[in-house]
Amino acid sequence: MSQLDPAQTPIIDALQEWVDIAHAPFYTPGHKRGLGMNPLLKHPWGDRVFGWDLPELPGLDNLHAPNGAIESAQLLAAQTFGAQQTWFSVNGSTAGVIAAILATCGDGDKLILPRNIHSSAIAGIIHAGAVPVFVNPIYDRDLDIAHSITPAAVEFALEQHPDAKAVMMVYPTYYGAGGDLGAIAEIVHSYDLPLLVDEAHGAHFGFHPDLPPSALSLGADLSVQSTHKLLGALTQSAMVHVRGNWIDRDLLSRCLRSIQTTSPSYLLLASLDAARQQMALQGKELMSQTIELAKIARARIAQIEGLSVVELDPATPGCKYFDPTRLTVTVTGLNLTGFAADEILTDRLGVVAELPSLCHLTFIISLGNTLTDIDRLVAAFTELATNYRQDLAIELPMIEPPAEMLTTTAMTPRQADRSPQLRVSIAAAVGKISAESICPYPPGIPVVMPGEIVTAEALDYLRQVLDLGGEIAGCSDLGLATIAIVDH
Repeated sequence: MSQLDPAQTPIIDALQEWVDIAHAPFYTPGHKRGLGMNPLLKHPWGDRVFGWDLPELPGLDNLHAPNGAIESAQLLAAQTFGAQQTWFSVNGSTAGVIAAILATCGDGDKLILPRNIHSSAIAGIIHAGAVPVFVNPIYDRDLDIAHSITPAAVEFALEQHPDAKAVMMVYPTYYGAGGDLGAIAEIVHSYDLPLLVDEAHGAHFGFHPDLPPSALSLGADLSVQSTHKLLGALTQSAMVHVRGNWIDRDLLSRCLRSIQTTSPSYLLLASLDAARQQMALQGKELMSQTIELAKIARARIAQIEGLSVVELDPATPGCKYFDPTRLTVTVTGLNLTGFAADEILTDRLGVVAELPSLCHLTFIISLGNTLTDIDRLVAAFTELATNYRQDLAIELPMIEPPAEMLTTTAMTPRQADRSPQLRVSIAAAVGKISAESICPYPPGIPVVMPGEIVTAEALDYLRQVLDLGGEIAGCSDLGLATIAIVDH
């Protein structure tokens, strides 16, 4: 295919034509180009943005059957991100991950994936009726961080389950670690299976030699990227990329249609168009600036007494690659937990982290940050170390490795999700089949999945995380007083 002009912005251009046309709007949305919008939004946002909130008018194309502006924008995205075909998602990476699973696994089919997978993959497994085969990620006891899965672990899982239909991995992790994706791709392909990659935190990869390579360039067959997380798109906008012949693209398109809205926001689509163009024209320059800001932050924070910055060694299993723009600061040298430090930084010092955990605070440094942001971050940490350090050392418990927390599977996640459910006290849940996922942060690895037997050890561990200021995600009772179990 001939090279397309990367400066083009097909969706933005098509929208601009409609914005410039004087006409009486008798179509959705109801606010009619902002005239009917509540002043609570209209005044702070301004009038112009609402004129761009248009439906699928002539010339604006159709997300589910693109043959115009959206098709052109997606072709440009494929060219920019190294794919053979790209789909835009206005339902985030969640829609992409679910569609990827639906396009490769059916009822009763096995999917090999890491235990520290995102909740969207569990939703995909439930929708597909697939059977998860979990692979334990490398767990770093010293850091209390889970890294990636290893090629050896994937190969062992495939030897035990040669009837699997696909393999999925996370690249990179929330903390910026990327496993040996190239080696894993070779192993997966030797079994004639596709490798699906949740690359939600890696949309910037491949645009600078100091960043990890993109998943597709290492052999992934499908990658899902949250364009909004690291690049300049609006929240909820993402892309799904495919390369090679391992994925049925027509089926993937149908799966995306089945789970995405039929009324996509053109504000989101335009932001994807703009973010793609920005990276195509300025990607290396923008990433150079971002990496430099991260280097400055690392160097200055590392000099503050009581603080240390996490640096992942490529020789560490599960950490062949490390994203230098992901900053994780260990605060236990101040005799503070990450949760306590996060509360102080947010409430008193005007700095907000992406992810607090027991020992650390993790920050995303992206193309939208400035040196002023870094100065404020360093100043806040300096004040934290000077005025909020605790005299008494805290005793942090040793977090059990995830492998010791896994429970027994009694039924598939779909069977558990579709079964009658009963909410019981936490004490009464022991020995019962969980109807929901329970995932503690830290370390972000689900302790209980739908269809698994609830154990006393798992519940004790979850209570410990809550007592230390951690959070529980996935379940309906975040205080963990009750749990939904299968009623049978």
